[in-house]
Amino acid sequence: MELQPIMALTDDPELMRALVVERLVGATGDPRKVVEAARSCATRALPRVMESLEEKLPTPITVDLVDVEIVRLAELKPQPDCCDALVVVPGDASGDALTMRLDPTAISLIVGAMFGGNPELPAVALERPPSAIERDVVAHAFDIFARALNGKGARSLGLRLQMPTVLAGADFRRFVVRDGPGVRIRFAIGGEEQGGFLTAWMPQRLLLEVRDPEVEDNRQQSAKAADWHNRFSDEVMRSNVRLKATIPLMRMALGQLASLHEGQVIEFGDGAQPEARLAVRDKTVFTCDFGKAGHHYTVRIKQPFDARKDVVEGLLAQ
Repeated sequence: MELQPIMALTDDPELMRALVVERLVGATGDPRKVVEAARSCATRALPRVMESLEEKLPTPITVDLVDVEIVRLAELKPQPDCCDALVVVPGDASGDALTMRLDPTAISLIVGAMFGGNPELPAVALERPPSAIERDVVAHAFDIFARALNGKGARSLGLRLQMPTVLAGADFRRFVVRDGPGVRIRFAIGGEEQGGFLTAWMPQRLLLEVRDPEVEDNRQQSAKAADWHNRFSDEVMRSNVRLKATIPLMRMALGQLASLHEGQVIEFGDGAQPEARLAVRDKTVFTCDFGKAGHHYTVRIKQPFDARKDVVEGLLAQ
């Protein structure tokens, strides 16, 4: 039943098959354009990666772009007994916008460079899952690559760059991959022959949205709006407001209020509330405890003011 509308649209069996496949596996694009977009993203990221690694690592390490291929995202799932490290970075458009994986040789190279290992000695690949310290080092490397691949401005991939937990060892047994059309980018760490590899996977849909002129225009407008919002919010946060603390004393009849005169002392009644209210521009924001420190009267913030609760208590008091 689902195929009848598709068959009614076209008599071309190839086009019909493409439509069915697209519905089943998700959005795909022209392979050449997808590879070109991924290669451009990786090429722009490479200088930023090198610059960041030079700043953070005491020993220099080389990074080269090896290849870019169209793949199925199911291929990124590691074997349960492998010694790799993996991280899944979410984005605005997808919960698995970028997945990165370091092999045991690359992990060994990066850890050695971080702790001042001899660069003349060949790296020895890990034969066990990375330790907690090695995961921390790997997380820094993943963060560098993620920020470089994400880019800036309207052409940004929209990654959420608070680095998630690095997965390794037993984590892979519970790791689930959402399959679909994707792109694989491989970077050589420390040379292709004696080094290791960092492999990055992205859904094709993410790259297609970045290249879409309409989406790009919307992203650019959103970026400008966010920039102005941040500027305006910053100005508002720096503005000065007057605080006023008041103490509710008692209820008084209008006739009693009219008979008040200068010099008269108003005593606190037995039912007077021992708390003060902190207000900004006649809007109560906090309930406070009234007190005294030395020669100064003080108010200590107790809790946010609840207007609904205040109304209810006022009705009960009557």
